[in-house]
Amino acid sequence: MSTAHNIPQEINAPAAQEYTGARLLLELLKREKVDTIFGYPGGAIMPVYDALYDYRDDIQHILVRHEQGAAHAAEGYARASGRVGVCMATSGPGATNLVTGIADAMLDSVPIVCITGQVASSFLGTDAFQETDIIGITVPITKWNYQVTNAEELLAVIPKAFAVARSGRPGPVLIDITKNAQFEKITADLSQIPSGRSLECEHIVELSGLREAARLINEAKRPLMLVGHGCLISGAHEEARAFAEKAEIPVASTLLGLTTIQTNHPLYVGMLGMHGNYGPNVLTNKADVIIAVGMRFDDRVTGKLSEYAREAKIIHIDIDPAELNKNVQIAVGIVCDAKQALRALIPLITRQRSKEWFDQFSACHDREHEKVISRDLAPREGLPTMSKVIGDLGIITKGEAIVVTDVGQHQMAAARYYPFKKPNTLLTSGGLGTMGYALPAAMGAAVGVPNQRVLAVIGDGGFQMTLQELGTIAQWKLPVKIVILNNNFLGMVRQWQQLFFDKRYSSVEMENPDFLKLAEAYRIPSKQVSRCCDVQAVLTEMWETPGPYLVEVVCEKEENVFPMIPAGASISDIRLE
Repeated sequence: MSTAHNIPQEINAPAAQEYTGARLLLELLKREKVDTIFGYPGGAIMPVYDALYDYRDDIQHILVRHEQGAAHAAEGYARASGRVGVCMATSGPGATNLVTGIADAMLDSVPIVCITGQVASSFLGTDAFQETDIIGITVPITKWNYQVTNAEELLAVIPKAFAVARSGRPGPVLIDITKNAQFEKITADLSQIPSGRSLECEHIVELSGLREAARLINEAKRPLMLVGHGCLISGAHEEARAFAEKAEIPVASTLLGLTTIQTNHPLYVGMLGMHGNYGPNVLTNKADVIIAVGMRFDDRVTGKLSEYAREAKIIHIDIDPAELNKNVQIAVGIVCDAKQALRALIPLITRQRSKEWFDQFSACHDREHEKVISRDLAPREGLPTMSKVIGDLGIITKGEAIVVTDVGQHQMAAARYYPFKKPNTLLTSGGLGTMGYALPAAMGAAVGVPNQRVLAVIGDGGFQMTLQELGTIAQWKLPVKIVILNNNFLGMVRQWQQLFFDKRYSSVEMENPDFLKLAEAYRIPSKQVSRCCDVQAVLTEMWETPGPYLVEVVCEKEENVFPMIPAGASISDIRLE
């Protein structure tokens, strides 16, 4: 069992009121302004669900169809709304079914609080029915976890859970509550209990690092700014744009950093990574100064580390000190919230625009456009490509949808070709690469920001991993627009097998169900389209129809995603075909 650091052993409770542990939990969640829980009931969490019956006016409970869906929905809610997502499950299989979503939240720095029921304290360690050591299982994939064995612990544990999930580099927290603690009665005055917000700490800017960073930037001839997910988490999109505009330097984005800067901004040069744009990948190795903000130099971005950015002095701004010098050696490290750091850095920098440097990006873009982009987006006879469908979606939605993708070829097509206009409008599984993420994350986003429109773009393989959440979408009438890009393959694996395994297609071709009949079974309107010339009309009808809607697009079977950096290769070895 994890140790709960800094939890007071005694809490004075003048003017106290009596609570069961279950009711106390819900009162504490109300104080953290929780308005939604995604969950699935069971025996070990039953007292909380019984208490929840009396809190229906304050906290809505969204009954998912699988606990993995609850965790991903909490992620989608958190990323779209900026608030902490909450999910709940029973012990044993209920708790273990949350694990994939928890790991996903950990790698993508998403603040969620997961609440699990547990067998009574007297049964711990006895292999009781549905007993699983969820604390031991989740130690590596949570920022903090704790097992509550008596009701009084909740008074300190719940506020701390929200403080830990939100503060610094956000992430998941799991609180496991034994059944006896849910039944137990205590008296407490909740007005005396600190909220999670009051427990969060301020982060201090190290000015000496900023001055050295500014000196390097101001002396640079070929500077390049890299923006990651940390820019969006900290709300630093305006500061990132202001920094780039003042310095007049090129800006590239990681997959999760997309939407920090509009894709049509004149300083934006494209996406980094294995299937990113040609220019920012190749020219990273020619930059003399790199300003990396809120990104972790993932292997999909760096390629072969020994050949990555060897000419550059790297300035790394990140709130997590563990990320500095972890993968690449840096010249200046600034441990700070991205918004705060950029605000302090902007007054120290001067204009650096170099026509020659920008011309190199333009030349790379022209080459990529000739070899890849014009081919991907061109109208064609017969089956549409994923890239063309994404281009059409961008036109129909005017680039203003919250786009939630699954993982695979369609994910890369969406990242490359959707014209994002607003921050935090791409939700995707980056670090863990979780197939099955999109559908439940999209419904979480729809709940979290009901005033914004949500578009789920999903491959036929990933869709079948969590398709049961169509039941949740139908029950709650969530207006999620679902586009299945169906090529009857596990497309990204097939592409690798084609390029690197002599086209030996092993266990990647799928015999799929009738997706329209599945939608009909859940009373969700749907259409199929299989001709490129019909795509825009069908997608327009979907977008203009109120409520949920599913479109299956039968796509070209062996479409490949380029550019592509082969695994283990240098980013300079990026392939255009």
